[in-house]
Amino acid sequence: MPLKVRDVVKFMEDIAPVNLKESYDNVGLMVGDKDEEITSILVALDCTLDVIEEAKDKNCSLILTHHPLLFRKPSSITTETLIGKKIIQLIKNNINLYSSHTNLDSVKDGINDILVKILGFKSFKTIELAPNREYNDSISGIGRIVELEKYITLEELCCKIKEDLNISYVRYSGEESKVIKKIAIINGSGQDYFDKAKKAHVDCIITGDTSYHYVSDYSEEGMALIDAGHFGTEWPCMKFVAMELENRIKNMGFNNSVIMSNRIRDPYKLK
Repeated sequence: MPLKVRDVVKFMEDIAPVNLKESYDNVGLMVGDKDEEITSILVALDCTLDVIEEAKDKNCSLILTHHPLLFRKPSSITTETLIGKKIIQLIKNNINLYSSHTNLDSVKDGINDILVKILGFKSFKTIELAPNREYNDSISGIGRIVELEKYITLEELCCKIKEDLNISYVRYSGEESKVIKKIAIINGSGQDYFDKAKKAHVDCIITGDTSYHYVSDYSEEGMALIDAGHFGTEWPCMKFVAMELENRIKNMGFNNSVIMSNRIRDPYKLK
């Protein structure tokens, strides 16, 4: 019996239950047919036109992304819009698209937890627990707070993040010599949770996609901030998600490949 889209949907929703998504989010099968047979699966952060072309080239009939292609219902699907071009290309080439976003961020062993582990930290607490989690679930939610066993300076922490995430730069605010004892980690764009992190008395927040006024205000209040980029704080984690999906597929007796995209790129460039 061949692997079908519905099988991968089940695997992913076992890994990251849909009820854990944030209220504004849209997750699940974006484009496709649950009864379609799967060849190979391509894992990417975003469904770009390059990624769709890569799926075609690598004979992948399913793309798994972290960021949803569809946040809101489009008013039309035409080649006059970027989203329309993507949807039409997916359908024309018989490629299915599944996205697992804030539910994957939130869940135990999801993106939040993976990022904590990549950075070499162990015990943590959740910044904001998911409202729809199971009654005995004390982990699922957005953001993690880590208390360090061994203190570190802000400068040392910046260097550690660059090395652990294999990124060439971070943006940061605060004195390089500031001693960091307690850290908030929020993958992707975490500004909505800065106030909760502050109330938890953290010394530093690690996240991505920060904006000037947020950083300026929190810096004035003595909070150190490290912006390791939206791409930088999420893409390294997706390979662990891909490995977990591949293990589940193999444990069910299928031999379909799960391939990491090599065409997904951080849209920012540096000179």
